[in-house]
Amino acid sequence: MIEKKQVIQREEKAVLVGLIQKDQTNEQVAEYLDELAFLSETAGAIAIKRFTQKMAHPDSRTFIGKGKLEEIRDYATGREIDLVIFDDELTGSQITNIEKELGIKVIDRSDLILDIFARRARTAQAKVQVELAQYQYLLPRLKGMWKHLERQGGGIGTRGPGETEIETDRRIVKDKISLLRKRLAEIDKQSFTQRKDRGELIRVSLVGYTNVGKSTLMNLLSKSEVFAENKLFATLDTTTRKVVFENTPFLLSDTVGFIRKLPHHLVESFKSTLDEVREADILLHVVDISHPQYEEQIGVVNKTLQDLKAFEKPILTIFNKMDLYEERTFDEWLEDSVKTEILQDLKDRWDEITHNNCVFVSALERRNVDALRELILNKVRDMYQVRYPYRTVHF
Repeated sequence: MIEKKQVIQREEKAVLVGLIQKDQTNEQVAEYLDELAFLSETAGAIAIKRFTQKMAHPDSRTFIGKGKLEEIRDYATGREIDLVIFDDELTGSQITNIEKELGIKVIDRSDLILDIFARRARTAQAKVQVELAQYQYLLPRLKGMWKHLERQGGGIGTRGPGETEIETDRRIVKDKISLLRKRLAEIDKQSFTQRKDRGELIRVSLVGYTNVGKSTLMNLLSKSEVFAENKLFATLDTTTRKVVFENTPFLLSDTVGFIRKLPHHLVESFKSTLDEVREADILLHVVDISHPQYEEQIGVVNKTLQDLKAFEKPILTIFNKMDLYEERTFDEWLEDSVKTEILQDLKDRWDEITHNNCVFVSALERRNVDALRELILNKVRDMYQVRYPYRTVHF
């Protein structure tokens, strides 16, 4: 079993590093680092400084240039910086080389997200999924960032003839991955049986970028108490509730939020949790309309849905946090008629893009909730008619 050092501790001081490549703007990378700072805060670190560098391609040895490394080292000297976080995935050798240059612990975005997931995992399924992803992340990095592994059942006979420590460690990790996959397969089988036992009800699933308000909407629509918090990945485990609108029953599920550059191994490990999305009849795509990059976030979610082969399902787009959107968009001196015109233009645009399958709400202020319920109800009823065309469905 790997000796796990805690990646981030409370109140650690962190420096963030981003690369501006040829297909990116300064503004985009600044927004990416805002998200990385939010991830850091969620994990328990304080981002006190950001560094960016324009490069056509990352340096194969240290990811960023030598001069930028020296700049970071000079800044960190005497400031008690605990951690340097890169917004892109690093190789094991890059982490080793950068730590050697800086003398400070270095992690990448994937490691940070994995740490958050490990902290947030509550159920047995989520814990196994995260642990599997952590080992898969570690395996290709063993050579570059070797660390001693605790050998279960150590002693005579635990190491093959001529086998080096790194080879032994690699074998231990592969064995652990194999064991976790088997355990996850057993849990998945149980989850599949539970989903199968839900009967003939239409399934509706909330999807969206992380921290867009899915859990708050879940509570609003199902009148339940699902954990909701203004932090990234507040929800890891799928929550399903039976909901009834005007005598029409359906199942409503809240799922883990998506995010830009989500570690590949994490997506692979959480595929069973995301089965709720694949098996849904209708998707409710929740969008934080107040976010400056909400359209890019929509693109990230759509791409993930395509990867899950779920993009062709009926999708209702829920633009949430309209209260914040108006607060950030409108000045006090702006006339009401101008505000109304701006809002109408926004709605007309997205009505056209979504073919009138969208609604603008504020879950926090319970604004336009009746319109949302009506939109969902009509879709669910239509779906029942499609599924059972030759018999009367009793609601």
